[in-house]
Amino acid sequence: MSAADNQVSHDRDTGKILLVGDVGKAFLDTDAVADKRCEVCTNAAQAVDAAAKHNFAVITVVISGFPAKLSSVLKALRDASDAKIVLLAQMYEEPIAIRLVGSTHNGTRLANDYLICPVRRDEFYESVTATRSHRAGEAAPCVTVDTTTEMRIRQLERLATEDDLTGLKNRRYIWEFSRQIIEHTANENGRVTLLVFDIDNFKHYNDIYGHIAGDEILKQTAVLMRRCCRSHDVIGRIGGDEFAVVFWDDPQRETPRSAAKSTERRSASADHPKEAIFIAKRLVQELEAAKLSTSGGLGPEGKGVLTISGGLASFPRDGKTIQELFQQADKALLEAKRSGKNRIYLVGKPKNDIAEING
Repeated sequence: MSAADNQVSHDRDTGKILLVGDVGKAFLDTDAVADKRCEVCTNAAQAVDAAAKHNFAVITVVISGFPAKLSSVLKALRDASDAKIVLLAQMYEEPIAIRLVGSTHNGTRLANDYLICPVRRDEFYESVTATRSHRAGEAAPCVTVDTTTEMRIRQLERLATEDDLTGLKNRRYIWEFSRQIIEHTANENGRVTLLVFDIDNFKHYNDIYGHIAGDEILKQTAVLMRRCCRSHDVIGRIGGDEFAVVFWDDPQRETPRSAAKSTERRSASADHPKEAIFIAKRLVQELEAAKLSTSGGLGPEGKGVLTISGGLASFPRDGKTIQELFQQADKALLEAKRSGKNRIYLVGKPKNDIAEING
């Protein structure tokens, strides 16, 4: 091929997207990969070769397709092309995506961004071609949209997954994340534990101090929850004063299979992961120590004590689906309320069906 022919080929490829890996896991639309704007490579060697030969605007990589050598794949793609690299991650793979976006290779980030899957085709193209700020030595994406459009996209993404008051994940995100992680964990012989809790007598706080103070209580509760939980656990507000935490195995530390074999992390006879029980106890203690103030905050000037009641249910012992886990956790929560509040109850104990955890 002559230099002129090669230039024509590159010009034709400008604006195209290279999809790498098992792209069937990434899209809600079955025909998304048939789009003329895309080229698909199912393995790393093909992808690196294609990236070196063609001038792609964006390279997207499905994380699930390269669990053991993803960093090496990204480094090879980065060496072969200056295209924008976007990771396509399932919700439970988000910690991996965040780590890789923060990692560098020869002064350039391994990945520029990530998207949570599955996504619709129109959302996918609009998101991956949006302009983002880039560091020195990092190539700017070839396809751009104006900054107003990009800001609108990011705002809609945030509203779709976050609670606007507390900044925690919303019910929609918690439900879909739990569904995905249960499906993944079922194949890996791992465990997921769901904690559902609410603030005791929250209506009373609203009536006495007003809704502004009530909102502040919810926000401060979210802060305490983040302090108590591990970075990879997913925390959400699922409505009113009701919250949920999804405890699961951290993919960056060890795989669920290895975790299942580890006697330090859990024993074969344990009903729930030890981490979830420990964190639930810590959360109860932190909230008991927090003081409620008439000015709407928590702290030493506080006039009251904040307590919670909650229920813990674990996959697969207490339920095989997210619906079953929520039902069992809600059952334990109701029993905690009936038993005097300010406690966390576990489902699945052989003697009493529900057993208490408190500070």
